[in-house]
Amino acid sequence: MDVSQYLEIFIDESSEHIQTLSDCIMALEQEPDNKDTINEVFRAAHSLKGMAGTMGFKRMQRLTHDMENVFQEVRSDKIKVDSAMIDLLFKCLDAIDSYVENIKATSDEGTDENEAIIKELNDFIQKEEGETTEQAQPEKPAEEEHPAEASDGGNDDKFSLIEVTDNEKKAIDEAKEAGQKIYGMTVYIQKECLLKAARAFLVFRAVEEFGQILVYRPSSQDIEDEKFELDFSFLVASNEDLEKIQSAASNVSEIEKVVGKEVSKFHLEGEETAVQEKEQTAAAPAKEEEKKPASEPKKAAPAKKKAVVGKPATSRTVRVDIEKLDLLMNQVSELIIAKNSLVAISSSDGSDNTQSFHDQIEYLERITTNLHESVMKVRMVPIENVTQKYPRMIRDLSRTLNKKMNLVITGEDTELDRTVVDQIGDPLQHLLRNSADHGLESNDVRVERGKPEVGTIFLNAYQEGNNVVIKVGDDGNGIDTEAVKQKAIERGLVSPEQAENLSQKEIINFLFMPSFSMAKKITDISGRGVGLDVVKSGIEQLGGDVEVSTELGKGTTFTVRLPLTLAIIQALMVEIRDEKYAIALGSISNIEDIPVEDIKYVQAKEVIHLRGSVIPIVRLDQMLDIEPKEEEPDHLTVVIVQKGDQQAGLVVDNLIGQQEIVIKSLGKYINGNKLISGATILGDGDVALILDVNTLM
Repeated sequence: MDVSQYLEIFIDESSEHIQTLSDCIMALEQEPDNKDTINEVFRAAHSLKGMAGTMGFKRMQRLTHDMENVFQEVRSDKIKVDSAMIDLLFKCLDAIDSYVENIKATSDEGTDENEAIIKELNDFIQKEEGETTEQAQPEKPAEEEHPAEASDGGNDDKFSLIEVTDNEKKAIDEAKEAGQKIYGMTVYIQKECLLKAARAFLVFRAVEEFGQILVYRPSSQDIEDEKFELDFSFLVASNEDLEKIQSAASNVSEIEKVVGKEVSKFHLEGEETAVQEKEQTAAAPAKEEEKKPASEPKKAAPAKKKAVVGKPATSRTVRVDIEKLDLLMNQVSELIIAKNSLVAISSSDGSDNTQSFHDQIEYLERITTNLHESVMKVRMVPIENVTQKYPRMIRDLSRTLNKKMNLVITGEDTELDRTVVDQIGDPLQHLLRNSADHGLESNDVRVERGKPEVGTIFLNAYQEGNNVVIKVGDDGNGIDTEAVKQKAIERGLVSPEQAENLSQKEIINFLFMPSFSMAKKITDISGRGVGLDVVKSGIEQLGGDVEVSTELGKGTTFTVRLPLTLAIIQALMVEIRDEKYAIALGSISNIEDIPVEDIKYVQAKEVIHLRGSVIPIVRLDQMLDIEPKEEEPDHLTVVIVQKGDQQAGLVVDNLIGQQEIVIKSLGKYINGNKLISGATILGDGDVALILDVNTLM
């Protein structure tokens, strides 16, 4: 049975179970006796164990099994939940998450056994039961019991009744010629087992680690379809000892017992069944074969694993509400109707074809717009997909930094394009870490200042037009702008005279410069700036921007603005000389016709005074290195763009009009120019470059 086809489902569901466990363990820390939460943790751990076992990830299965054992004791009121257990469970979660990340990257769980964590889990149970930590693990006695079962024989060894086909006999003979032993095994499943086929498959996976199964009874297809009672038999060729193979099969959960022995005689189909074979294997040949290196099967098994390693495990997926898909299907149906209408018009000779054609084009335009909106909704996922991991992070930081803090998240249901959600996690995480590490004061300082001892960090998300706004902040110390200014002077970024004329915003912008750090030298201020250049560049790559507002002694807020989607946008098409460019409509405030004589100069830069605001002028032909016009016109067409509370006026030659455009990446072709964010293909086949106006402000 090939399980690789289920890998994507496994990764998605494992991530959900890990998040469920994290949320429940966090809740359990606050309410240690909540039975509903305890049961939910047990169910999630049990599901993870079963899924890992089905996929053949033995290390992950073992860890989740031991984690499940701990919660079985908690459910039985034999163990009480305390802070030590919570810390241990979070260690387990991190290890399980590491397994899942390895599986995502390589389709393999890796080689980390996490023995230290497993020992801690077992020690935890043994300590509560009053046992010594040196006591052997419960699996070992079980391993030693099975050889005794094998020697009992009796009527349990149903494998001795197997009748093999000619092809199966040929495969057995080839294995024997290669020096392998043939073992017959019968596996008995517990009566309470609900998924017999799954358990059988786990047994086969465990056994095939040591050799190759040559014969199945019933057939592998019948076993997969659960067309058997509570037992099944098989013949396996291996160079390993029988005890190892039996032990591996016995370790699968819900297996009653495993009976097996080495066999040397086989009955062909159609022959009269002979008396069951007794143990006749000679001691000397057996010893000789044991001495032989287990080369062939052992090499074969790792070879398979190596072939899998390095293969990308999954493509990214989005879970979609069925109602959205129904709406999408209806609109595709409308699209087909419109297409058929156009075909009918083109093949008819009527005189009113022109009017009908225009009507159908308008109808088609409406459908494609609705279709675009529906597809965008399908791509949208709640920001909760990113934020749900942050409470655990803040909890860990609170313990590490010895600061009391509380994270308040609002607007988790705000939706963003999946592409944006995938990439916004790290910048937001960095901002939250900054708030915890550098923003909030120590507990004593907060009490001295008359603040609540427990600091508050908040993350608030909401939609604003075609953008999503995410505010991350705290009620901590705030940014000491005077200290930042002095640091900038020390580093030679500005002269003392220039620094005196800087606004608070300009001073704070120093924190976003590469390697500008306050925390390493000065510890009595907030220290923001460590890595904030990475945060800013990451957000700007998504077409967004970040702003900071702060008040010393009261706190700091970072405001992140992001586009709803990176795939299709409404844009204003403009012309500069003979080239066409696109400007995102969401960035445009208004369009003005400005007389040349209204242009003024401030510090040798062109500005215009418009409705009480002084707006700098940006001549795009100069920015794009286009030849200037021979004659300066009397009036300039100026597109006023806005980023937060900053504005700029872009001078263009002509306005073409509003258009819905599909954004295409330029890849590595234009890497150095931040002004160009992408390209789009127009209706006539021409390519227009998309301008990122955020870089101009």
